[in-house]
Amino acid sequence: MEVFCENGISNIISIKRMEPIMIQPETNPHTKLYFLSNLDQVITIMMETVYVFKPDGNRSTQTTCEIIKQALKKVLVHYIPLAGRLRRDSNGKLIVECTNEGVPFVEAVADCSIDMLGDITVPDSAMLRELVYTLPGAGNVSEMPLLTAQVTRFKCGGFVVGFTIHHSMVDGVSGMEFVNSWAETARGIPLTNPPFLDRSVIKSRNPPKIGCLIDKFKNISDISNMESLCQQEKIVYKSFHFDIGKLARLKKVAMEGGSLDNCTSFTVLGALLWRARSKALGMKPDQQTKLMFNVEARTKLKEPLPKGYFGNAIVGAECVSTAGELIKKPFSFVVKMVQNAILEVNEEYVQSYIDYFEIPRPWPSLTACLLIASWTRIPFNTANFGWGEPVQFNRVGLPKEVALFSPDGKDSKGIIMVLGLPVTAMNIFQELMQV
Repeated sequence: MEVFCENGISNIISIKRMEPIMIQPETNPHTKLYFLSNLDQVITIMMETVYVFKPDGNRSTQTTCEIIKQALKKVLVHYIPLAGRLRRDSNGKLIVECTNEGVPFVEAVADCSIDMLGDITVPDSAMLRELVYTLPGAGNVSEMPLLTAQVTRFKCGGFVVGFTIHHSMVDGVSGMEFVNSWAETARGIPLTNPPFLDRSVIKSRNPPKIGCLIDKFKNISDISNMESLCQQEKIVYKSFHFDIGKLARLKKVAMEGGSLDNCTSFTVLGALLWRARSKALGMKPDQQTKLMFNVEARTKLKEPLPKGYFGNAIVGAECVSTAGELIKKPFSFVVKMVQNAILEVNEEYVQSYIDYFEIPRPWPSLTACLLIASWTRIPFNTANFGWGEPVQFNRVGLPKEVALFSPDGKDSKGIIMVLGLPVTAMNIFQELMQV
């Protein structure tokens, strides 16, 4: 399987990395074990993200690296677990040993202007991966740093902050709150939103009860040979921009006939994507397909999580249909399915989700599934280290089963949708996106 970005080629940039140094918290508290909730056990991958900053003639890029490095030392005092390492307890569940081993920090230099990065709306994995640091030879979870940082200086004076962070430590909200705290520390101002570190406020019930999730997370068979198509053809990634006008038109179509009283940008765009992707992949009418996405759980509990809760506070929601029903039914029907999946996430659903993962379980296969990662409500552009807001930001890679929604436009009311498909499927999908 070959993977191509939107323009069909990968920008070639030469990066020279210095030797990594370990950044430890400015003050070192005693070693202790740090509890991770069941919501932290669900997705155990590294997330890679880059933030692009334009040149600032007032300071050298050498000064930039030093300021960001020193700020990391200071902010880790508030986020001590990030300087530790993952372990497994006697039940096989992840915990953090706050060893204060530290965070690998790498300074790098590029041989070109930052403009060579181009538009990173569609992540060019080969290029962007040069802007983040991954510890070589980390073969198991106990060897892997929970956070790494790289600052890459460009000839023009611009720079990129790239970092990896383990998903067991953060979801999108808490991850962004950490970056903002780091940036505030670099600017020499107090933390706007100090972290609340005690994750024991999210615990399973005793005994656990998973009643409303009993039929969730089942694997689906690929009866349409979609995996073969993905192996035979190039996977092409493209972006689709939906401004306020396009989103308004989608909502109008969804509400025709009166079966819906209201709808959101997420529900109409999610429904459009799920239906069009199923059609583009040539799913058979009786092929089951699943749409999955995360729902914020912070306010779903009777006692909302404390402000600044540092950890995962998202639960997975899903809706399942046959491709035939998905394509033939009115658009409003598909939107309603997405709405119902969101409405299903209440206090009992969240608690059952926490209870479900009391026993370590593998994540279900993504065969015939589409997973939407929505960043539209995460203020990535607020990461100001003292040189203004980032002009671009994105994750480094995107699996073919995942579509990314990002904010678009100065007011962030539009949405950029990015996904990858086999080339013939992408040609069909593009035609279906003419709304």
